[in-house]
Amino acid sequence: MNPSQATALLTLGHSLRQAGYRFMTVTPSTHRRINGRPGNERALDLRGIFGWSRPFEPGLLPPRMLALMREAGIVKEEGSLLRSTLRLSTLGSLLLYHSAYPTSEDDAVFFGPDTYRFVGTMERAFGWLGAGPARAVEIGCGGGPAAITIAQRYPHAEVTGTDINVKALDLATVNARLAGLDNFQACHSDLYAGLQGDFDLIVSNPPYILDEDERPYRHGGGERGAEISRRIVEEGLDRLRPGGSLMLYTGVAISGPDDHFLESVRPLLEKECGAWSYEELDPDIFGGQLGEPGYEEVERIAAVWLHAVKR
Repeated sequence: MNPSQATALLTLGHSLRQAGYRFMTVTPSTHRRINGRPGNERALDLRGIFGWSRPFEPGLLPPRMLALMREAGIVKEEGSLLRSTLRLSTLGSLLLYHSAYPTSEDDAVFFGPDTYRFVGTMERAFGWLGAGPARAVEIGCGGGPAAITIAQRYPHAEVTGTDINVKALDLATVNARLAGLDNFQACHSDLYAGLQGDFDLIVSNPPYILDEDERPYRHGGGERGAEISRRIVEEGLDRLRPGGSLMLYTGVAISGPDDHFLESVRPLLEKECGAWSYEELDPDIFGGQLGEPGYEEVERIAAVWLHAVKR
């Protein structure tokens, strides 16, 4: 994304906020059902364009907004209709750009119900942080929802968002500017590889699905999708300062009574942490995924939350 495109996106975001735009992003299956209802074939308002990703007549938008979309390079032509290649979602007081529905490209920037659960649980854990971190990082930040929330809550903190997806980092930077923040920076990094130094706070909501196409925003690697999550814990504890917190929201494929992800990280948590907690936030998410290859022995996918405090 070049500077003029970023400026156009920023200006468009301010215009949408001034117009009172709000949109809560739902699961892809719900999105598909809602868009499939009679009368929802085309957008009729701003939420239809920038939230539901519906095609729209060019005259539906004020000319200035359409010009900003074209300048930002986020307009796709579909015959006589147009479609936005980005969405904006509401998260608290924030408006955040991310990829349009459906997210299928390798460089798609995901945002959805997992994001709301992740950031909401993280905010409830802020009570552990006292005056807050001096240095914080979100690993695999996507559009930066958690990092931007941290930067907004703790303006004294130096906050970094990392991702291997350059498009995600571009959007995270615009999203931080849209929030009026100057204490956020984006860093191109494969997990911790591109980072220097240590941190008071590490947070992450990594991909955890077994994806045949191995799309980076979705595929969690081996160990039934838990590989990236395990690495974030193992490598992250080495980057935490004493007393620092690691907060991880992820999905775990569970067969029978045992949580194999928890058992894989438990020895390290008990060795390195003065305190840690682990809980299931939702026992059954992405149930439709269980019919896909690699899940033959899996009974459920649970949304889990790990909060570890370095000794």
